[in-house]
Amino acid sequence: MAELSISELMQRQAALYEKHRQDWDPRDPEHGKDSLLWMVDELGEVIAIIKKKGPDAIMEDAHVRAHYVEECSDVFMYFLDMLQCYGIGAEEFTTAFDKKWHRNMNRTWEENNAMYED
Repeated sequence: MAELSISELMQRQAALYEKHRQDWDPRDPEHGKDSLLWMVDELGEVIAIIKKKGPDAIMEDAHVRAHYVEECSDVFMYFLDMLQCYGIGAEEFTTAFDKKWHRNMNRTWEENNAMYED
């Protein structure tokens, strides 16, 4: 399968929402926090696989790896839901990501650590 763009992923997630709209919370800013909480819940499942199976199993056992990647996909789906709740589209997200990436590429970690010192 070819790689999917951010835009394609967001379109797929919107289609999934439309299919299950009657059973799911509305996609609005009020419910954005719920998508974020579900994302954290799924991240907990990712962490549980790491803790219970370990990195070697994720790298070497096809079944464990498939389960791990599936849970990572759930995290990303809820992240996309959260973006859509706040009306953040692929272009706006990509622009922000690119800007932050460039900032991080030019950042020193001493500068970063100083931001959190008293």
